[in-house]
Order: sequence, then structure tokens, then C-alpha cells
Amino acid sequence: MINLLNFNQPQLAAWFAEQGEKPFRAKQLMRWMHRFGVHDFEQMTDIAKVLREKLAGETEIALPNVQLEQVSNDGTRKWLIGTDTANSIETVFIPEDDRGTLCISSQVGCALECTFCSTGRQGFNRNLSVSEIIGQLAIANRSLRQEPGYDMLPADERIISNVVMMGMGEPLANYDNVVTAMQIMLDDNAYGLSRRRVTLSTSGLVPAMDRLKEDCPVALAVSLHAPNDALRDVIVPINKKYPLKDLMAACNRYLEKAPRDFVTFEYVMLDGINDTVEHAQQLIQLVKHVPCKFNLIPFNPFPNSGYGTSQPNHVRVFRDVLMQAGFVVTVRKTRGEDIDAACGQLAGKVLDKTKRSAKHIAIEAV
Repeated sequence: MINLLNFNQPQLAAWFAEQGEKPFRAKQLMRWMHRFGVHDFEQMTDIAKVLREKLAGETEIALPNVQLEQVSNDGTRKWLIGTDTANSIETVFIPEDDRGTLCISSQVGCALECTFCSTGRQGFNRNLSVSEIIGQLAIANRSLRQEPGYDMLPADERIISNVVMMGMGEPLANYDNVVTAMQIMLDDNAYGLSRRRVTLSTSGLVPAMDRLKEDCPVALAVSLHAPNDALRDVIVPINKKYPLKDLMAACNRYLEKAPRDFVTFEYVMLDGINDTVEHAQQLIQLVKHVPCKFNLIPFNPFPNSGYGTSQPNHVRVFRDVLMQAGFVVTVRKTRGEDIDAACGQLAGKVLDKTKRSAKHIAIEAV
């Protein structure tokens, strides 16, 4: 069966044309599937009965299976979503007074092996399909609309106002499926999100960043985490292939078409590793020609990580050094820690093929 959730609107129009149908059917179906969350063809009343019957016989609108939903004491929600018999992914909703942000996964596990990330310790299993990526948004939207306080909202009023591709996996390593899913998020006949409200986070796959600039330029966040190549080579190994000089140049190229006029640099604060005043000063020199903001992220410990959380006073001093140099800096508030939904904890139920989690990694600050 063809899962129609795998198609963006142009792809769906092309598919309908192959069936001898008018391309406008794609817009109709996109609205039913995504805007209204209707997956039963019989309820799609503006589509001819003969076509509804054909769709029901040859296609499906199939979401991934929700295995578990958890709600944190702070209102953060996490869904454990099955992708096959052995593996699962995690999706997290973070409510704020002025927005609701959904953190979406793009892969089962991750191949980049960032040493501070629990997901990276588990190794890589496979890429998610378009339906599994956009399905996370559909599942969260459907679940939230059943909750008291949200259940009376009109269908066109968004609960999820922002999407961040910051869950499990490196989004740009699953380029085609991630871009197609984001195009659905931006489609006015689907979720209608603005490019400013969809953010993709990458560890720095430079060629894919250049492709994204042309294909689907959304807001960009870069997982930086170190101010020099020697240190970043260790904690973010992809840096050996795409060093900081190349990464900074790619950020500036991306800004030529980005919906925001800055890049957000994410920086996990590791005690004694990357959190000194000297590191902050190196960081200032590194990004001085890149319009940017900083998001400092307290490290969330996990078993055998080999790292500790930076002391609060060290985070404050680091932040102040950057702010005194004229940068906008935020310190991410830890959310959902009691349900392992905080940054770096999206591990899911992934087979640890490489047994990385059994290793105790300890490095010295460079």
C-alpha cells in the first residue's frame, strides 16, 4: 500500500496525474490529511465517491504507532513512537506562554558519535521515512487537541507553533526525507508554518547546508559545542571532515537566503571541558564575522557519559563574557528532565549495535 503521508503537494499532484486525476486533488487531500487530521477517506466529502473508493483500495494514510506518552511535571510531553518491531524514536512537546514547540526526530539513532549525546552513543540504525517524520507532528497535534484546554480550540488555531528538527539523528544526513517533511510543514494546505518557525539543527554537514539553502531555507541552528578544531574534533567528530573554518563560511552562505538574519549556535556546557573564560574568548574570535546568537545548554548527565554539568557560576561567567562582546545569549532552561526529554537525552529504544554506551569516555580540555 502507498502511504500518502510520504508525499509533499507537488509529489502528490504528480501521483494523481499518473492516475488520470486532476492535480487539484492534491490540495484537497493535503488539507484533509494534515490541516484537519482526517485519515478516513470516507470522511473526505469534497472528493468524489469513486475516487475515495479507489484511494481506500490502493493507498493508506498510516501514522507510526505510539507506544508510550509521558507528561513531565513542567508540562513537557514525550511520545515514544514505534518505527518497526525493534526500534523507536522520541518526540517532545515543550509548552511556553507564547508558543508551543515540537522537537522532532529524523533518524533512528545517529551516526555522528558526538560524545556528550546519549543518542549518539547508541549508534545508527536507519533513516526515518517522510511519513515517520511528518507523522510525529500529526501525532502530537492529535494528542494535544484531545487535552482539556486545547480541545475547544478551532482547527485553524495552532497548538504547535514551532517545530525544531533537534530530536534523534542528524537531519541533514537524511536530507531528502527531512526536506520533503519540512515542505509539508510549510505548505499552506497542510500545517502552514512559516520558515522562521521551523528550525533545523545540524552538527555541520557543509555540503548539505549549501543544498538546504537552495531547496528549503528554514531557520538554522548549528551544534557548535567547541571554539577550536582540536576540541571539536574530539566531542563532535564530524569536525574532522568539515572543520570550523569551512563551517563558519557555510553559515554565512546560508544566511544569504535564510528567513532569519542570524544563525543560532548551540553550545552544550561541559564541566572543565569547554566552559572556561578562555573558551569563551576563543568563541568570540571564531564567530566574529558570522551574524549569530548563542544558546548555552546545561549538560544533562547520563550513565557512563564521562562528562559533568558545568557549575552555574561558570555558565554565568561564560555567558557574561559573550554578552559583553555584544552577542545575544540565552541559557536553555532544562525541561522534561524527569521523563528523559531534556536535550541530549533522546535515546529511544534503539539497538546499541556498537556497544558505545559501555565505554567510559574521558577527555581533557584542549
